[in-house]
Amino acid sequence: MEKFVDEVSIEVTAGHGGAGSVHFRHEKYVEFGGPDGGDGGLGGDVRIRSNLSMVTLDRYLSKRRFRAQDGFPGEGNNRSGKQGEDLILQVPLGTQVYDEDNGEQLFDFTAPDQEFIVVKGGRGGKGNTHFKSSTHQAPKLSQPGEDGEHKNLRLSLKLLADVGIVGLPNAGKSTLLSKITEAHPKIAGYAFTTLSPNLGVVKRKGDIFRYTIADIPGIVEGASKGIGLGLSFLRHIERVKGILYIFDASALDIEADFHMLRRELETYNTELLNRPHLIVLNKIDVWEDPHFTDELLKSVSSLGKVVPISAQQEINLEDLLQNMDNAFFKQDLEKLNFLNILPVKEENSNE
Repeated sequence: MEKFVDEVSIEVTAGHGGAGSVHFRHEKYVEFGGPDGGDGGLGGDVRIRSNLSMVTLDRYLSKRRFRAQDGFPGEGNNRSGKQGEDLILQVPLGTQVYDEDNGEQLFDFTAPDQEFIVVKGGRGGKGNTHFKSSTHQAPKLSQPGEDGEHKNLRLSLKLLADVGIVGLPNAGKSTLLSKITEAHPKIAGYAFTTLSPNLGVVKRKGDIFRYTIADIPGIVEGASKGIGLGLSFLRHIERVKGILYIFDASALDIEADFHMLRRELETYNTELLNRPHLIVLNKIDVWEDPHFTDELLKSVSSLGKVVPISAQQEINLEDLLQNMDNAFFKQDLEKLNFLNILPVKEENSNE
């Protein structure tokens, strides 16, 4: 089973250029053949490519140093050496590449199959053909190849989710994800069941419109300062279009919990407070008193649009999805409708 790893340091070195050749023509009846040493081949580059099927950087835990193939030396008859093969390192979508020595961001993989040359191979050396002159007819001089580039890198993964589910431990985030997507996160009735983010794909409008949703491990007060598990994973909601704040409907003070979560997000990245959000009250199947229900909904309505659900019993999930469509993806859906991509009739569509 793969381990979720979202940050790792590696060392990459491009291939050394091949040496130029010192060689002279050897032909029958030609006593003094001229120089015909070929140039050395280029060293291979190290390339990084985004791979949609990867979700973790765990493959870089066991091996941290990578080197592309060296260029081949030149040969006689002015034949250049073969170029060294490039080395391609695969990373998950959402990976950011940093120069670890100066902190500069080199690339941000935001689309599948993007490719970035992180270090270039060394130039091949010139063969002795290049050093022939009127006064030096038989040069025994060639150039060595040049070193390839070298860098120390930090790979940092930020999930490319459209929606982030945020809440206290055991609020039902993983259960909700499992019910509205095909993801299968670990689910149990105790805190910190989720030890790493889980991603799922929500299919809407008869599977024509899709978006990704991430279940972020339970955030507790002080997460932004390293308490609990939240600090390690807050980066994974930095790119989201919208946030679901999910609460156990039987919690004692939902308003206080909401403001605590917002403080933690603000401490980490103030921009997160500007994202559209919905308030999700989960586990409403345990409610028995209608008067209590009305009072609770009224008390939390000032926090934002409130959607009561039961993820486990699959109550009001379609209502939640429709609210997400309107709150987070209205412009996307309007564009699809304008392009006549969405189905005209949705009564029988399987959303």
